[in-house]
Amino acid sequence: MKSLKLAIANKNYSSWSMRPWVLLAQAGIAFEEIQLKFSDEGRIPGIEPYSPTRQVPVLIVDGEPVWDSLAICETAAEMFPDKHLWPADARARQIARSVCAEMHAGFRSLRSAMPMNIRAALPGKGMSPAVQKDIDRIVEIWESCRARYGQGGELLFGQFTAADAFYAPVATRFTTYAVTLPPLAQRYADALLALPAVRDWTAQARLEPEFVRANEPYAA
Repeated sequence: MKSLKLAIANKNYSSWSMRPWVLLAQAGIAFEEIQLKFSDEGRIPGIEPYSPTRQVPVLIVDGEPVWDSLAICETAAEMFPDKHLWPADARARQIARSVCAEMHAGFRSLRSAMPMNIRAALPGKGMSPAVQKDIDRIVEIWESCRARYGQGGELLFGQFTAADAFYAPVATRFTTYAVTLPPLAQRYADALLALPAVRDWTAQARLEPEFVRANEPYAA
């Protein structure tokens, strides 16, 4: 059995960290958590021994780093094929990889205007036509995946996959900013937030005392 360590930042703020943490935890893959904290400027003191990019998340596999959340996801799926972190159907796998990559690289307006802040309640903050366009696209992804591949459960491809881990931070954003969703999309967001790993992460996030100015654009 390989030794796995996952370096992350604040659970309240770090959407990038949340994805692989939820992936591993929900799949029942054992790992040691290394939690670092953002500075007021958004940097991560202490990350240097773990990450060649000085960013989180980083999965340490037997002492060797795997950085970037998508690379971590693929590594975990390769190491633990019995966990079925991608859908079994070939076409569904292609779609799952595509929607993960779209989340990984896109939705910049949403990311910028509605940063993840699980502790906060900021209804209406950050909304703009560009942000609404991102939200509409996410809803389209959720509804399409659920309609085509979701018959086996409440998640995008029925049972839990990497795609759900990638969209979990978005569900927390929609809660923080009180985004109104169509019924099918809201049902999926509720299913995501009810996952044990997501509940654990969000519960721990709410207990964090740190206030990071760089991640609090709407603070008075």
